[in-house]
Amino acid sequence: MQHEAGQAIENIVIVGGGTAGWMTAAALAHKLSATGTTITLIESAEIGTVGVGEATLPHIRFFNQTLGIDEPTLMARTSATFKLGIEFCDWGKIGDRYIHPFGDYGEQIGPAAFHHYWTRMHASGERHKLDDYSYPVRAAENDRFMLPDPDPSSIFSTFSYAFQFDASQYAAFLSDFAQSKGVRRIEGKIVSTETDGLTGNIASVTLENGTAIEGDLFVDCSGFRGLLIEQALQTGYDDWSHYLPCNRAIAVPCKATESIGPYTRATARTAGWQWRIPLQHRIGNGHVYCDQYISDDEATSQLMDNLEGKALADPRQLFFKTGKRRKLWNKNCVAIGLSGGFLEPLESTSIHLIQSGITYLIELFPEKQCDRSDVDEYNRVMDLEFDRIRDFLVLHYVANQRDDAPMWRDLRNMEWPESLKQKIDAFRRRGIIPEYAHGLFLPASWLAVFAGQNIIPDAYDPRVDKMSAEEIAARFSLLREKISNAVDNTGEHLNFIQSYGAAINGGSETVMS
Repeated sequence: MQHEAGQAIENIVIVGGGTAGWMTAAALAHKLSATGTTITLIESAEIGTVGVGEATLPHIRFFNQTLGIDEPTLMARTSATFKLGIEFCDWGKIGDRYIHPFGDYGEQIGPAAFHHYWTRMHASGERHKLDDYSYPVRAAENDRFMLPDPDPSSIFSTFSYAFQFDASQYAAFLSDFAQSKGVRRIEGKIVSTETDGLTGNIASVTLENGTAIEGDLFVDCSGFRGLLIEQALQTGYDDWSHYLPCNRAIAVPCKATESIGPYTRATARTAGWQWRIPLQHRIGNGHVYCDQYISDDEATSQLMDNLEGKALADPRQLFFKTGKRRKLWNKNCVAIGLSGGFLEPLESTSIHLIQSGITYLIELFPEKQCDRSDVDEYNRVMDLEFDRIRDFLVLHYVANQRDDAPMWRDLRNMEWPESLKQKIDAFRRRGIIPEYAHGLFLPASWLAVFAGQNIIPDAYDPRVDKMSAEEIAARFSLLREKISNAVDNTGEHLNFIQSYGAAINGGSETVMS
């Protein structure tokens, strides 16, 4: 059926539930509530979702706030803990560790950025790590948490936070929310997709029971298989395995025996890395690896041997190919979530990419006949999001100094993306970190990985020399003391969850029980 230009969209069909589907449904229902637009979500219990424990980035808070979701209620419903950053163990050299915090380092002590003063002191023998000048790093290490202070002069304003939650519970929470806003949920398995012979647009999908569901705009949240974007529209896939070769994961929850700190951990292993995501009721664990360097059995053993407590389920295996669709918006179909692409969860970017896809879709929301310029702009900004996250993830691998296993040597010596070469070169030569209008990670994030994995600039901003080494050292000493005192005055993480009203079952079930 051919639509007339200028007609408003009447029917949106979302294919697939899970985190991507229900985030999309909730956001569209909220934004389009006064328009009379019908939103239908089709999901099948037979197919299931990836749904392992998820660590998030601070942007998720603004998504939830936009929907008017009460934060403590959400946390209790999703077994959530707070997150101040991600700890990386053994990524530079075995024995190295650092935290990538959600916040800046240091404070403004002169005309140059703080890390230039730190670089000068490091060159002269100062051995305090950059982590020593970050309140969220030291708070995370000490299992402390409080909400940020809105007063910009306070050291408690120098950080942000995210959550570590059960993604399946989050999807269920948003399912309830979306359906309360009028989203129609249909349980069923799609067996065919019909396209318009003239435009090539998707016209309808047909369920196993023969029901046909028509739509003006389709959102593909069907996961890796890309039921609409790939199987129906044959959009194509850019394979980034040569940059990020890990292609499998084993996931398993376990009982907590260590402290429930407000941070996620990523520990480098011989052929990949292991995640640890602490929730209120369990620890989420997984081993991301490349099957060229380790067998599935060995990878599973490596994970199970490194659990801190008793496994609470059988290990689940996941298969993936790093990369993205050549177009995330093709015809009248937008791919959001795993159907659009996959980047390993090293920096907790999966839900952020879902959120970005939804945000740009709402900003460029089409009429029935999608405007080519809107589609092109959506694909342009989403390509930038994926490209810059890819570069940031690749940095972790290429900036290693490990010689204990073939994978780490191979990755250090591989051909890097040209865009990443430029970033590393600019930082190594002069401590410069580019800023972009589009792209998730700000300079402080790049700085965390550069310094944490032993990339130190050869030179610093010459304006630093206007201050004497003694004066810089004195300012640094005062700052370390200030941070230490602030951490001492911050309450324990689990106690804060309890007092915030965010504990599961009203606090009667603790993570260590």
